[in-house]
Amino acid sequence: MELLVFGHPGGVRVLVFPTRGGRFYDYEDWGLVAAQAEPLAWWRRQLYCLDSVDHESLYALHLSPAERLARHRAYEAYVREEVIPLTERISGNGPLWTHGCSLGAYHAVNFALRHPGLCSRAVGLSGRYNLTEAVGNYPALLDPQADADTYFQTPPWFIRGMPEGESLRRLRALHVWLGVGDEDVFAASNHELATTLRQKGLRCDLELWPGEAHRARYWRPALARGMGDGARSRTVPASRGVGPSRIPQRAWA
Repeated sequence: MELLVFGHPGGVRVLVFPTRGGRFYDYEDWGLVAAQAEPLAWWRRQLYCLDSVDHESLYALHLSPAERLARHRAYEAYVREEVIPLTERISGNGPLWTHGCSLGAYHAVNFALRHPGLCSRAVGLSGRYNLTEAVGNYPALLDPQADADTYFQTPPWFIRGMPEGESLRRLRALHVWLGVGDEDVFAASNHELATTLRQKGLRCDLELWPGEAHRARYWRPALARGMGDGARSRTVPASRGVGPSRIPQRAWA
């Protein structure tokens, strides 16, 4: 599968999951790479923009839930076994973050929570985190009556049921940052996940935006806060140029 790499090696590695059925180049096309020009140029961050298989997995509604989950698990294995080793070869063993918007937010947060100790930050924008429920015009993608596979792909469920132990201890080192419009149909899902994480002692920030706000123009300004850049100056050092326009690399994993 193809992916795009932006930024310089040696800093934080960010796995960027695309929106529903999206492609690896959408994130750049929507201006979300340019919105991070400073940390990319200052060698603080490297983005790995992934491709999706949503129309073969979660949104392959002609398949049974079990078949959709099997394809989803294969995609998760691809990220774990092929993409992450690629990031290590390119950028070393710096901190690993996950990030996504809309359905990509589900992928990003679910992946980080399912692999305790692997990621140190997960940033989900306009996501929904319980795919067993139909919400608005969005159908249920997983069967709520199914087996443990569904349970362990539904973050509010498996986090709520996670006992005290090593996995939970490792997850408490993870910072989850969620942002969603207060009129988005997924707002309740964000509140549910944030409440569940906090009850388990995990660090979770939830930022609400006015209106539905389920568009890239709302995601771009939220990135500085979600990625922890705060109000840093957006001045880019002239000698290094702007990361996203200087690289990108197209790679295969």
